Amino acid sequence: MSDEDTVERILVVSAHPDDVDFGAAGSVATWTDAGKHVTYCIVTDGAAGGFDETVSRAEMAEIRQAEQTAAAKTVGVDDVVFLGYPDGRLEVTMDLRRDLSRVIRQVRPERVVSQSPDRNYERIFASHPDHLAAGEAVLCAVYPDARNPFAHPELLDREHLEPWSVHEVWMMAATSSPSRFVDVTDAFDRKIEALRCHVSQHPNPDGLEPMIRGWLTANAERAGWPAGRLAEGFYAIAT
Repeated sequence: MSDEDTVERILVVSAHPDDVDFGAAGSVATWTDAGKHVTYCIVTDGAAGGFDETVSRAEMAEIRQAEQTAAAKTVGVDDVVFLGYPDGRLEVTMDLRRDLSRVIRQVRPERVVSQSPDRNYERIFASHPDHLAAGEAVLCAVYPDARNPFAHPELLDREHLEPWSVHEVWMMAATSSPSRFVDVTDAFDRKIEALRCHVSQHPNPDGLEPMIRGWLTANAERAGWPAGRLAEGFYAIAT
């Protein structure tokens, strides 16, 4: 199933730098090519990532922010928000819900793309605790917080951010079967380029292309598309 995208503003929220590139960079490139405005919101500082023990955690956070900024540009995104929460310790707090609600009210997206709050017992690596927390916090921010003028009243009273209702949420790596597929065949090279921007995270960058191609091929087959097509899949919910 291919989705004819008419959404003008899309907000993509992920726990760590590089999560969005694994899950949605091909779709993002397709959307920006079509004239959509895409904003990234990266929740943690990514300081717990990497494999080089000689790099301090403060340095790693700076490196990962620069890597994500570069990766975003490869797929047409110039608007990247970094919330800076500690990597590996993310919890669904009211502060996080407020901060995500703030971004939603600022961006005013029709669609939010996020990680799933549900643990995948068949593929546990998709269920990093930070991913689960970010996914749950996003859903809380979408409903009820961002649309409720009485939730986080400082956003309206002090920052003059009017409530905003998101139309739909598309979840990456959901435990439910994808309900939306985006053809990313023509954007595949840029997705790989975006992933390779995260130099600090990939000790074997040459292994990225075959791994990602295998995932996207399986998605296209699940969608019933012809051989040779590549797809990113999402589970969509209306809000």
